[in-house]
Amino acid sequence: MKIDGNNIRPGNVIEHQDGLWVAVKTQHTQPGKGGAYLQVELKNLRDGRKLNERFRASEKVEQVRLEQTEYSYLFENAGMYTFMNQETYEQIEISGDLIGDQAVFLQDGMEVTIESYEESPLGVKLPQNVILEVVETEPVVKGQTAASSNKPAIMENGSRVMVPPFVNTGDKIVVNTEECTYVERAK
Repeated sequence: MKIDGNNIRPGNVIEHQDGLWVAVKTQHTQPGKGGAYLQVELKNLRDGRKLNERFRASEKVEQVRLEQTEYSYLFENAGMYTFMNQETYEQIEISGDLIGDQAVFLQDGMEVTIESYEESPLGVKLPQNVILEVVETEPVVKGQTAASSNKPAIMENGSRVMVPPFVNTGDKIVVNTEECTYVERAK
């Protein structure tokens, strides 16, 4: 579907320079001389390269719709992650490079959304939050208030998260998978 160059929004996937790019940031600019344009920071979906481009309203770009399919995470073997389609029970393997830093949050049976274009996987979306157990953190210091700075904690999956002082070893907490940050205590 063709759209005007000034209608690109963050999150849009476009075909540009013989590749698939996702718009990360956009900024509308009106210089004193010449016409207005949209400055767009693009990220290549296949290799992660970044690119800054200017698009004018008169330019047309091809917006791409990605297929989104629900899968269950099964297991990891030698850097390859295996997922099963929820409807067809078909299994696919995806490289850890495609998943990135979020791979540490994958748990057995976790439901994820795999985005693909022309049957080729481009990315894996994990749930926004996961519940993890704190396996190591500093003990609470008497007189320390909740308003003071956070302390480091190591989760059961090996990730490091900054947590409030009242969180102890053995507590279960909710962690944001996109930013690797503490959200709240698990209920």
